[in-house]
Formats: sequence, structure tokens, C-alpha cells
Amino acid sequence: MLGLRIAFGLVALLVFGGLNFFLFKRLIVDVTTNAWVKRGLSVLLVSTYAAVPLLRWWGADGMPPQTATLVVLIFWGLLLNVLLVLVGFEAVKWWVNRRAAKGAPVHAVASGVPTLESVSVVPPVTPAVDDPQRRQFLARVGAATALGVGGGLTTFGVYKALTPPEITEVPVRIPGLPKALEGFTIVQLSDIHVGAVIQEKFLDVLVSEANRAKPDLVAITGDLVDGSPNSLGRYVARLRNLNSKFGTYFCSGNHDYYSGWERWAAVLPDFGFTVLRNRFVTIGDAGASFDLVGVEDWGRMGVGDYDLEAATAGRDPSRASVLLAHQPSNLEAVSAKNLGLQLSGHTHGGQLFPGTLVGALMWQERNTGLSKHGNSQLYTSRGCGFVGPPMRIGAPPEVVKLVLTSA
Repeated sequence: MLGLRIAFGLVALLVFGGLNFFLFKRLIVDVTTNAWVKRGLSVLLVSTYAAVPLLRWWGADGMPPQTATLVVLIFWGLLLNVLLVLVGFEAVKWWVNRRAAKGAPVHAVASGVPTLESVSVVPPVTPAVDDPQRRQFLARVGAATALGVGGGLTTFGVYKALTPPEITEVPVRIPGLPKALEGFTIVQLSDIHVGAVIQEKFLDVLVSEANRAKPDLVAITGDLVDGSPNSLGRYVARLRNLNSKFGTYFCSGNHDYYSGWERWAAVLPDFGFTVLRNRFVTIGDAGASFDLVGVEDWGRMGVGDYDLEAATAGRDPSRASVLLAHQPSNLEAVSAKNLGLQLSGHTHGGQLFPGTLVGALMWQERNTGLSKHGNSQLYTSRGCGFVGPPMRIGAPPEVVKLVLTSA
């Protein structure tokens, strides 16, 4: 697993290095001829590129400073948005040039119908953009526009990521649900990503929003943390303040594995969590109840101990049931087990463009919201927190309030 993560990290650094070179060309080389300005902007760009791995190294045995991490990640988000605008400009320029190349004039003969002999290709007129001053002026206009649009997108994205998540209320019919449990409320929290940025204030607001939904039960569907219990335990302890009749239940996500899942599994019960590791529990009483099933993470980059067979061993398949599984995967097997509803996260709904587009292509109807798969239903949460740049664009965070009704 460590080798895969190192390889992934090296590939990511190479990709980001290439993108930073493109930014260097468009925002620095094409914009100014002043040597000192070039050096200063180049140092800023290289420092930003190197800052994230340096911060991760700094935080190997703890958490890097919250403010420094927040500033660096916001700046990375700004560069990403500026990059997207500049790439958009390049695409428009390519399209315009392609249209111009196809627009060669044709000379007609007297009949009005052009002949092969009468066709003369007129070479395209070279505009005055080859003039260095004009070219630099256009480059400066493009860079300023990209910075302005990118800055606006970044400001909006940071605002959406750091303000309280919206409560999404979803009625769901569960086969076999006893009438006495009609209206039973599950509040789902997913992908909180407690770490260098998401700490006390964020968690206190999140708890307040979850409690405002008045849950009968709280389900946390993985990716709780990005760090060790020694570093983050005091923050995760804030989730003790979640209030519900039947308590808080948890299944692991891939980031929990990256963060030392066995150590977290040992301490989460101290914070009031019931950890479901490939097993199920009964929610309710002898008069009216349903099965709450939880599985380990499906697995990614060599991690995950997902075992649906073990989780459902000995369960009566005719009973109402809800499955907690971090990734919206293995739905054919879930449907075959007659599990009424699966609650997942992992996708973040794409979090921000172009991730929203990639997520929709990869996961399709499983990317976000409620969908049906055979005998089962799936709700994929957009999540509460974020990874990478603290931004949400096109996929706002949510606290999901699921109201169960009998089918």
C-alpha cells in the first residue's frame, strides 16, 4: 500500500508540475519582460507548488499549522480556477483558428458553380498579433481576466465549503419497515475529513446542524479523519455532542485506513461511536425494529476489508434493513441480499468543477442523491467536508436527513 501511495504521489507531483509550468508561461513569461518581476512571481509559484508536500512532511507526527495550511490550499484552489479559465481561453482560440482555416474563399465561374480549376486557396491573413507589444497586451488582458474570474470562483467556493452545510431531507420507503417506526429519522454525515483545516469550529457547527435535524439515529459513513488519533482525537471528541435516541454508528472509509484505521477503531467507542465492522445490529425493540448493517471500506489503493457476507451472516433477509458502506459500490450483491437502503459517501458529488463532471461520468446516478438498484436503494451523500482546496463549487456540502417510511 505504501508503494502505491508513493507512486500516486509522484505522478500527482509530475502532473501538477506540468500544470504549474503552463501557468508560469501564461501568467509570467507572456505577461512581463521585467526580470525582477519574473523572478518574484516564479518564486511565488514554485513555493506554492512545494508548500503542500512540505506541509504534509511537517505534519507527519502531528498537524501542520491550520492557518498556513488553509492559506496554501486556498492559493492552490485559486491557481486551479485560473488554470481552468486559461485552458478555456486556449480552447476558444483553437476553435476560432480552426474555423478561420476552414473559411478559405472560393472563386465562382460564370455559371455560379465553382469548379476544381476555379478554386484558389487564399492564404490566411496574418493579423497584427505578431507585434510583440500587442501580443503582450493581449496576454495581460487574458491573465487579468483569468485572475479575476478565478478569484471570484475561489471566493464563492471557499464560502460554500466553510459555511454550515445545508440539510437535505429525503423520504425513503423501506420494505418491511414496521408501522411503529414510520417516520424514523436517520441523519447521515459523511466525508467530514477532520484534519489540518477541519477542526473545532467546523465540527461544532456540524454538530449543531445535525442536532437541528432531530435524528433518531446518526450514521457516519466514513472518511472521518485525515490524521492519527494522537493528532485529531481531541477534535473528533466534539462529535460526542451529537444527540439522538439510538446513538451514533460508524463505518470506515478509505481515508480512515490511510490514517491508521486499527488505532481509530480502538478509540472511536470512547467518543460515543458504535463501529460496525462487517456486522449488523438491531435498532428498536421487540415490538418494532430493523437491521442496521455496516461494512468496512470497499478498498482502494490496497486498503479495505469489505465483507458483505460476514456483515449479513445470520440476518433474516425479510426484515427491514439499512446498510452503511462508504463507497457506492457492489450494489448488485447488496440488492441480492434484499438490503432496503444503502447509505454511502466518498464521491463528494465531485466537490468542484471539473470534479463534478468527472464524478458524474465515473459514478453516473450513484454520484450523488437517491437512486434505485434492483431490490435496493442508494443514497450517496455529497459529504460534509472537503479534501484538497477548501472549496465547493457545484456540489455544496450537506447533512442528510432520511425519513423512513414503510413500503
